[in-house]
Amino acid sequence: MHSFLTSAALVASATVSLAAPHELVGRSTFSVEQVAAGKVFKSGPLAMMNTYAKYAKAGAVAPADVTSAAAAAVQSGQVAANPEAYDESYLCPVTVGGQTLNLDFDTGSADLWVFSTLTPSSESTGHTTYNPSTSGKIKSGYTWDISYGDGSGAAGTVYADKVVVGGVTATSQAVEAATSVSSTFTSDTANDGLLGLAFSTINTVSPTKQTTFFDTVKSTLAKALFTADLKKGAAGAYDFGYIDTSKYTGSITYVPVTTSNGFWEFTAAGYSVGTSKTTSGSIGDSIADTGTTLLYLPTATVTAYYKQVTGAAYNSAQGGYIFSCSATLPNFNVNIGGAVYTVPGSYINYAPINTAGTQCFGGIQANTGIGFSIFGDIFLKSVFAVFDETTSSPRLGFAEQ
Repeated sequence: MHSFLTSAALVASATVSLAAPHELVGRSTFSVEQVAAGKVFKSGPLAMMNTYAKYAKAGAVAPADVTSAAAAAVQSGQVAANPEAYDESYLCPVTVGGQTLNLDFDTGSADLWVFSTLTPSSESTGHTTYNPSTSGKIKSGYTWDISYGDGSGAAGTVYADKVVVGGVTATSQAVEAATSVSSTFTSDTANDGLLGLAFSTINTVSPTKQTTFFDTVKSTLAKALFTADLKKGAAGAYDFGYIDTSKYTGSITYVPVTTSNGFWEFTAAGYSVGTSKTTSGSIGDSIADTGTTLLYLPTATVTAYYKQVTGAAYNSAQGGYIFSCSATLPNFNVNIGGAVYTVPGSYINYAPINTAGTQCFGGIQANTGIGFSIFGDIFLKSVFAVFDETTSSPRLGFAEQ
């Protein structure tokens, strides 16, 4: 385990009391199809800064280049960006207290938090909001606070309310209603909040941590697992309680998960670049995070990848690797549990960095200052993933889509 994770480990390994809702009504399996929720601006530096901020409590420290590049991106604004710098946002509809919100299913966090009628209008404009006064029961004295290292975040109060996901209802789920939200979240008007799917030990509610929606309902499911079938440029789906064999080819390869830090944490083996699937080296300690956009890997791995891209170079003003938007990118192959999975090169062209669309930001970047690798959506959109708690210890499964 990396020393960078020590602070998270202390939190996650401490004795915690998880307050679970008592009454459940549901069925044994359900599926949640993502919906197109509007265009969002793509910025490599901002995507990186969001990741460092998200994992600050786990010891992540953003390099100076990333910090300054993100600040410059914010300062320059989005108005002049060309259409190619925008992408469709795919989110999951969730009914909270009778109101349908579009939420981001996030395996890298453990809070179910939403924009609410308690959020100042200046921070919630454009978002659909949860109104706790219609059906919520306040949990007196309970608060939550997701504070990130860059000063962004959200905070608020906690209610028990009915939450419906894919037809399954938790009648007394902890819903974290935002009373304040930073600009990082308010600017993404397509997204009305997060539904965390990491382990409940890293839930931020005080004084008593609350269970995630999955932990609330998993005892009612046919199998205590969920799957992520994400797509590039199209809506994907999350299935709960079952594995849809039509969504993958070949077999599912499982690897053990370390839960001490509250993440879906696993060990990735070797890698290769290009057409050869003969891998070497070791990527090491990693997490699978549907709430992170890019693929963050050890510096040596990233350097090896971009050596195979003509004209690619690290750009300090962008805080990461860039290349010609017209470049043909090689595949990235990674060995997990003895099986090799391929991220197509086209997936690794993340976004243009200028209005001319001549230079693009890479979807693979170094994990400098994070302390572990993060397999975000650049990777997860290329595989079928199984988040499995059916065995004595949690495990992750991957298969080809």
